[in-house]
Amino acid sequence: MVQRLETGPNGEDIDVTFDRDADISERVIFPITASQSNGIEDARFVKFSDGATTTYYATYTAYSGRAIRSELIETSDFTSFRFSPLRGTAAQNKGMALFPRKINGRFAMIARQDNENLYLIFSDDLYTWDGGTAVLKPAFPWEFVQIGNCGSPIELDEGWLLLTHGVGPVRKYSIGAALLDKNDPTKLLGRLRDPLVRPAPSEREGYVPNVVYTCGAMRHGDKIIFPYAISDSYSNFATIDIRRLLAAMEP
Repeated sequence: MVQRLETGPNGEDIDVTFDRDADISERVIFPITASQSNGIEDARFVKFSDGATTTYYATYTAYSGRAIRSELIETSDFTSFRFSPLRGTAAQNKGMALFPRKINGRFAMIARQDNENLYLIFSDDLYTWDGGTAVLKPAFPWEFVQIGNCGSPIELDEGWLLLTHGVGPVRKYSIGAALLDKNDPTKLLGRLRDPLVRPAPSEREGYVPNVVYTCGAMRHGDKIIFPYAISDSYSNFATIDIRRLLAAMEP
């Protein structure tokens, strides 16, 4: 049950606090503001560390029924949550994903502000995002319509692992992967020619047909584990061996 609902000092932030005794499965966040009235979608959670503290952020899409807006959830304990809108020219589209730490002293995101390519964008205050450098463009048939990210980049010794989704003919969504340079994520080190996961014939029917999609993954030892949804009807899990995945990438 929600214990307290407050508006932040700037009039746009919303603070939601749950009873600490409530089970985490009962802490359900529903649309609150007019911009969220028709949905809170595709939250990309990430554990963010600045060396001294750890905060959990999630970028998501607020949908009013007429327009979308990129917003941010912030929590340190999964009891109290702050919701804030994101501003700037690079925050006008869906699918923003925050890096788990600062890059060269600045907050960094992977975003798609032009409906087609993936960009690296930076911010000094976490809430305002402008400009950007294109780091990944459609290259293969399964992603010719557009590409997007599938959650926050995962830091490996070899670089930043970025799971992507590609949209191909008949709006068919598949999941791929790319590797970005750790110190300069504008540099693409490798990517998969073929998708990791694509809709199987038995998985093509559903509320949104021909779609496999994920909003995040995590590293566990030498594997990547990620849940993914199938046609907006049910979910599954996949595991990937990191060494085999990197070896399969083309420079």
